[in-house]
Amino acid sequence: MKALFTKPLITYVSGIFILLAVTGFVLSLLTDNYILLFAVLLTLYIILVIVMRHIYDRYIKPIKKVTKTVDEMVKGNYRARFQHTEHGDIGELSSKVNQLARNLSELSIQEQMHSSQLSSVIDNMESGLVLIDEKGYIHLVNRKFISLFGKTSKDYVGYLYYEVVDNQIIHEAVQNTFLYEKNMKESFTHYRGVHKHYLEIVGAPVFDERNMLKGAVLVLYDITEMKKLELMRKDFVANVSHELKTPITSIKGFAETLMDSEFDDDEARGEFTGLIYNESHRLQLLIEDLLTLSKLEREDFQLDLTEVHTKTLAEEVVPALEFKAKQKRLKLSSNVEEISFIADRGRIKQVFINLLDNAFHYTPENGEVLLQVDATEEYVHIQVADTGIGIEQKLLTRIFERFYRVDKARSRNTGGTGLGLAIVKHIVEVHNGEITIDSELDKGTTVHVYLPKKPDK
Repeated sequence: MKALFTKPLITYVSGIFILLAVTGFVLSLLTDNYILLFAVLLTLYIILVIVMRHIYDRYIKPIKKVTKTVDEMVKGNYRARFQHTEHGDIGELSSKVNQLARNLSELSIQEQMHSSQLSSVIDNMESGLVLIDEKGYIHLVNRKFISLFGKTSKDYVGYLYYEVVDNQIIHEAVQNTFLYEKNMKESFTHYRGVHKHYLEIVGAPVFDERNMLKGAVLVLYDITEMKKLELMRKDFVANVSHELKTPITSIKGFAETLMDSEFDDDEARGEFTGLIYNESHRLQLLIEDLLTLSKLEREDFQLDLTEVHTKTLAEEVVPALEFKAKQKRLKLSSNVEEISFIADRGRIKQVFINLLDNAFHYTPENGEVLLQVDATEEYVHIQVADTGIGIEQKLLTRIFERFYRVDKARSRNTGGTGLGLAIVKHIVEVHNGEITIDSELDKGTTVHVYLPKKPDK
């Protein structure tokens, strides 16, 4: 950039000397007075120097400053400014350069913001993302991908995908995307430690403006929860079918026997009629529990919130269940503090009944069942303890599954539907509460329910 101004300056100086030489030669022909000749040349030289100084200060020096400012902008320093107070062409140039610097600064800030926003969106996606160029080198991986496959982004970016990603399905998805130049979809199972993930991978080709293949984008969807829901649905349908099949088969068999014209045993007829009633009652309970669960799981389900008094509620529930406890030769006791809180009274009553009924099912004769209600500063604590068969620790996580029974024969024989605790769990959840279980095999089980005293707004 110095040469840009050094060359004109040398040209100007050379021009001055040539002009002085020519002037001196012409004057020497016109006069023999060397003193006059020297004075004229000196005056002319001073005038030319002043003119050149003015040209330098007015034009060349500002242009040098403009050049320095532009150099800073080229380096990426958009805060550089050219300060010039004079008007005219240089002043206008100063204004334009500064305006350009401001515009570039704004564009740079916007680009940084957009880049930051894009990076934030990519990193916070619920799906894994990989960007691969046409040669197979990885240019980008997001946080979800790293959480699924481990390591850090430095272990992937800049490497060939088949060297750092140890998964044959992903390799095939990339190869097929490049080969067929269209979206490809694959599914596979991935293990991350002891955790099993079901993943769906979609490969999409990336083209440039000339429709030339420039790479591929891989999106990995974690469909684990969807798979679990699908398995739960299948299990639920199978369990419902099984649970309905038993009473329906019994009812049908006894009814066919009673319909036999040759069947005239009055005692057996009465027994069969009683069995049909019991099985139909069990079928009714099962359908009612299924409808209750369905209602609780609806998105538009609304609680009927009122003021609940624990002692009054317990006085309604306990006497009705004492008869059942006596039939099974169980000791039912209660210790309920007087607490008032806001909740759905009917649903909380159902929690009391289901927890106590479940304790009856799994407590042998001469056992004890205790209902206790107290409170903390924020929660109402409902506790049902029994001295029953208990639950193995490894099975505690399954206890709230629909139709899951610790002892299937015992529960079915006592009329249980297998949905009681599942209903309790849903009721507690819609109240924003929490339910936990403590149990020891052959010693008993204690269920703890914590309900907020005031519902969330």
